[in-house]
Amino acid sequence: MPIVAHNDLPTFDRLRNEGQTILEPGRALHQTIRELHIGVLNMMPDAALAATERQFFRLVGESNPIAQFYMHPFTLAELPRGEQASTHIERYYDSFEQIRTEGLDALIITGANVTHPDLSQESFWEPLRIVFDWAQENVTSVLCSCLATHAAMQFQHGQKRHALPAKRWGVFPHTVIQPTHPLVNDVNTQFDVPHSRYNNISAAQFQEAGLHVLVESEEAGVHLAVSADGFRVVYFQGHPEYDTVSLLKEYKREVQHFIAGERDDYPPFPENYIKPRDQAILNEYQQRLNAARTAGDAVPEFPEQLVAGRIDNTWHDAAEGIVGNWIGLVYQLTHEQRNLPFMDGVDPQNPFALDWISSPGK
Repeated sequence: MPIVAHNDLPTFDRLRNEGQTILEPGRALHQTIRELHIGVLNMMPDAALAATERQFFRLVGESNPIAQFYMHPFTLAELPRGEQASTHIERYYDSFEQIRTEGLDALIITGANVTHPDLSQESFWEPLRIVFDWAQENVTSVLCSCLATHAAMQFQHGQKRHALPAKRWGVFPHTVIQPTHPLVNDVNTQFDVPHSRYNNISAAQFQEAGLHVLVESEEAGVHLAVSADGFRVVYFQGHPEYDTVSLLKEYKREVQHFIAGERDDYPPFPENYIKPRDQAILNEYQQRLNAARTAGDAVPEFPEQLVAGRIDNTWHDAAEGIVGNWIGLVYQLTHEQRNLPFMDGVDPQNPFALDWISSPGK
């Protein structure tokens, strides 16, 4: 079922224009199955705020046909914001106080930009812990994305991320290593996932914390893991929500940083992402850029449109399937077992069976 546009957030119009079904509140379907209320704690910086919001809304809206979705974006007041982003947040986002009062069925926590070597030094650290602790008691399942996974692993399990020798950047093949788990039991056993990060939490660290690794890559490491109970917390280390052109736009930003003198080296291509012909176009651009800078001429326009339409998306279907399975489990637990304590019926010998997962009270 579709997402319900319960306010005038521009993302709803953007998704509607893309062809996704978006219902106005008065047109929401009257049916016996209840709607799901899903929070999105958006911690991304201003430049990526709306895009990240749109990516997760789209992924949820396309992923599962069993419910109508009410999406509730919110953020942390401690994150620095410019005027435009602050206006957007004030107009369209819920406050955490409102979220806490009205409740959620599930919560997605996005990544964030960091400025300190240890995550505990970031301004969002304590506010994020408060949200996460509240969600543990009041939300059926929490899905952590990238930086949120790193933060949760540190404050929940004492597992700190480690710096990589170089940025892990590109689209990498992954393998399902726990195919009986309900989050992955009907998706391809091999699929691609985008990554974009400077730090890593290893499979050994997830396992040392008592968590279950479900999807892993020889090149990129762990993508998907789950909490010891099999469902309460879902950890993404990659970015399955990315648009087809997200890494291209990130590459363009890195080129702009080079032009502005904010990085010394010209950025490499994201791995396994840009075709050889399009790499040639971008290499030619680099040559024209260097010539213009040497001659003191105007910077040539980045050839984004020549490349964007030729990029293949090899990850969205698997992402849609996994998020669809997650939504389905959230629905089952909140609708059918709402009054049961979360851990009622746990069978430690069968950690991936659905009959031992029960929902928390709200």
